Amino acid sequence: MVAAAMLLVPPLTAAGCADGKDKQEARPTPTMPTTAPPQPVALTPDVARKAFQTYITDEDVARAAADERLALTWTSDGQSLLTAAEFRKAAFDGDPVRRFSYGKPKLYVPKLKDDAYPQWFVASVDRSVPGEKKSKETALMGFILRGPSDDWHLTLATMLAPKAELPKIEVDADGYATALGSDDSKVLIRPRDVGGIQATMAAEGAGSVAAKVMETGPLTSGYYQQAKRAKKKAKDKDLTLTVVYTATPYPYFGLRTKNGGGLVLYSLFRNEALVGQGPSVKPEIPKEAEHLLDGTVEGQEIDTTATLQFAAYDPPRAKKGKPQQKAGLVADDGAVSKAATPPIKKP
Repeated sequence: MVAAAMLLVPPLTAAGCADGKDKQEARPTPTMPTTAPPQPVALTPDVARKAFQTYITDEDVARAAADERLALTWTSDGQSLLTAAEFRKAAFDGDPVRRFSYGKPKLYVPKLKDDAYPQWFVASVDRSVPGEKKSKETALMGFILRGPSDDWHLTLATMLAPKAELPKIEVDADGYATALGSDDSKVLIRPRDVGGIQATMAAEGAGSVAAKVMETGPLTSGYYQQAKRAKKKAKDKDLTLTVVYTATPYPYFGLRTKNGGGLVLYSLFRNEALVGQGPSVKPEIPKEAEHLLDGTVEGQEIDTTATLQFAAYDPPRAKKGKPQQKAGLVADDGAVSKAATPPIKKP
């Protein structure tokens, strides 16, 4: 909140000869207005509710106007990359940008110190595209406020898998959830390492040591099989494909579940390079990257980066002698968000 500035003006004084003539007024000394820095506002469920409502209202205005710049005002980090890519794809295809209809959200608001930043909360909400049948999904949305003078931004959004159930989040009598620390030792995988474990399984498959703590499936070892098949197809066309999954610098969020486990929201990058094996071999632009390129390949290489956003259930550590449940993916979303065709490097 900005305090009102006051212009300080000295009182008028008289000066002159002893007989009182030649009186003159003292001119006020100009001063610069001062403002107080914004004061921290405690994060409460009501504050989160207002922030969520403001976001979905502003988002719809931007999407209705097909205003990419305005839409990016309300997003950050990986969600900004995906939002920009979505607007560009709509323009490339000649389609309107999707608009969303939201149900009543369940908000998971951690109890934070009033002056602790960033502030954050997670919303679980039904979302659909008006006019599109069977478009209803459950979105898990992470919002962040980086400082008292900043605005709330949507930094991550991922979609609950059709047959998955959202773990029950622990909420106290005052409506606050419990945040997981990055090194929480009560859950099987430290929250900060969940993305790395998934990336390891994507690189090594079901035989990876990471499979001891995370379930195999389409979003883990399945990525490994997917890349293996894609590499074979590329080789048949005299192309070399490399696929690498890496962590992102973006925020991740962890919430305690009722059974002592955790729900962790995070993101990964998938970096791919498709390179011709001979001087006359040029790869074709992948369909999922067409809207990000100008239609030409200057050299023999196409590089793409996909921004992928997930939610995983991180089970509690089993007591001694008890079977240990593995971590599992419950939500995912993402798309190719960057693409480039580097020129041939000169020797």
